Amino acid sequence: MARRVAAAGLALVALTDHDTLAGVPAARAAAGPEGVTIIAGCEFSVAAAWGEMHLLAYYLPEGQSDLEDFLERQRAARAARGEAIVRRLDKLGVAVTHADVLAAAGTGAVGRPHVARALVERRLVRNVQEAFDRYLGTGRPAYVPKELPPVATVVELVRSVGGVTSAAHLGDRADPQSLEQLKRAGLDAVEVVHPSHNAQDRRRIERNARRAGLLLTGGSDWHGDSRVDQHRGGLGADTIPEEWAEAIRAAHRARAAGMEVAG
Repeated sequence: MARRVAAAGLALVALTDHDTLAGVPAARAAAGPEGVTIIAGCEFSVAAAWGEMHLLAYYLPEGQSDLEDFLERQRAARAARGEAIVRRLDKLGVAVTHADVLAAAGTGAVGRPHVARALVERRLVRNVQEAFDRYLGTGRPAYVPKELPPVATVVELVRSVGGVTSAAHLGDRADPQSLEQLKRAGLDAVEVVHPSHNAQDRRRIERNARRAGLLLTGGSDWHGDSRVDQHRGGLGADTIPEEWAEAIRAAHRARAAGMEVAG
């Protein structure tokens, strides 16, 4: 990843795996010689007014006990959900095991994409998209809903360790009322640049975010080469202006400085 983003001309990249910071040390070790700075981040699934929302967090500390305890609980919930999905697949006569899913996940936090990859590996579907369309997508026969923490709970946790939060790929949900509600919950920013946002979406979301007093972020939402489509871009395909990145960095520094004063 570090070599590829360097080849793409990127100098600053946020690694925001779901519910884990485990990839950050290796990414930083590889990125240093390439001249790429890695921001330690994470992507959380949270409960918003309309249902599930993905929340990005940037500039997270590694090894912070409260944060790591929370992430461990979230990963355990993910693993339990994976087992429940496998049980549903078994009832449907789809021969995939939890061990297959764990093998697909490797060191990552278990999620539906890993179940999908296990189905592909077993040649039970042709590709990841077919796995979601037939079995794993919302409303499909093997779908299992998540237990989601409130957005305010996760925002408070991230702020308490000096991190900065951004609401991910909101699309039509980035209306003035929703953004005001999220701002009141402590949200710092909203994702403007995303593969699923066309030029008109980006202009609208940026306008609404600025009016709400929120910072601006963006990214490719890369989930691996097998998941590049209209919802997730290629590595380095979507970038943001330097001033956006600097504003996020400044928010983190101010928050961290406030923590030091309080301490």
